[in-house]
Amino acid sequence: MTTVAAVEFVIDELDRRLLHALQIDGRAGFSAIAEVLGVSDRTIARRYARLRSVGAVRVIGGVDPTALGGTTWFLRVRCAPAAAVPVAEALARRSDTAWVSLHSGGTEISCAVRTENENDSETLLLAKLPRTSRVEGVTAHSVLHVFYGDSDNMIAKLGALTEDEAALLRPPPAPYRPGPVPVQLDDGDRKLLAALADDGRTSVEQLAAVTGWSATTVRRRMTELREHRVLYLDIDIDWRQVGLGIRTLLWISVSPAHLAQAGAALAQHPEIAFAAATTGPTNLYATAVCADQRALYRYLTTRVAALPAITHVETAPVIRTVKKAANPA
Repeated sequence: MTTVAAVEFVIDELDRRLLHALQIDGRAGFSAIAEVLGVSDRTIARRYARLRSVGAVRVIGGVDPTALGGTTWFLRVRCAPAAAVPVAEALARRSDTAWVSLHSGGTEISCAVRTENENDSETLLLAKLPRTSRVEGVTAHSVLHVFYGDSDNMIAKLGALTEDEAALLRPPPAPYRPGPVPVQLDDGDRKLLAALADDGRTSVEQLAAVTGWSATTVRRRMTELREHRVLYLDIDIDWRQVGLGIRTLLWISVSPAHLAQAGAALAQHPEIAFAAATTGPTNLYATAVCADQRALYRYLTTRVAALPAITHVETAPVIRTVKKAANPA
């Protein structure tokens, strides 16, 4: 019997440039991207299909729960080793979890949960998780301010495109349209957002079929949701395939007087994919993406060590990603 060795998937410079282009405008047409990158439309379409098929990239529509009167929570769930995977998989099946990861030797789960109102938060934190017998403890951190993340993506820090190339692809910024908080969503809105969460490049025609709206209504409502800061576009990247394979969660304590300064400085680090001020035992959370353990050590002992007024840093390398989302938080 003859076996054929699997061909290792390798991302080249054109792939990186395409990823950067999609980060700038996830719904940009392949022809517009091709013109800037200097290749044919067919090449871009083929490259995107290849990246999508192996799970290297996915354009998604993200939702900011604060615009809906809700909150993003980062939960740290401690379990017995034998229970961690089943509990993580149960969390991953929930529609309100954005990502779920295992770390700390497989005895702790971290996940992001987006709630739309205070009742959802109370039900999650006071009823559902603590009543699960296999959960030994839960630490909850609500997100107060995002320094880097949401529509920002670490791929932009790799500099695959020049500033001039990026400018050609960058769409006009959606003007902020103040409105009542929370923004009220109907069934059509929820179907639209669910379809975009699955694939941010879903065509207007397909979105019209999903929502039962006309194509004109779909375009108008997408514009309104972006202007109200409910909807944003991002890309979900498998960083291992881009050559950055170590994802580490950082839980940092900073003097409150220096929190804004430390968070802003952290957001500028090339290694940081997400950074936010939070409530809880620590007040600054971040996700660092490094090539390997040596690179992580250099990062912790140089850039992180230089942040102002740090009193505590806890690192938790991710050993398994159970559920992915836009932000590699």
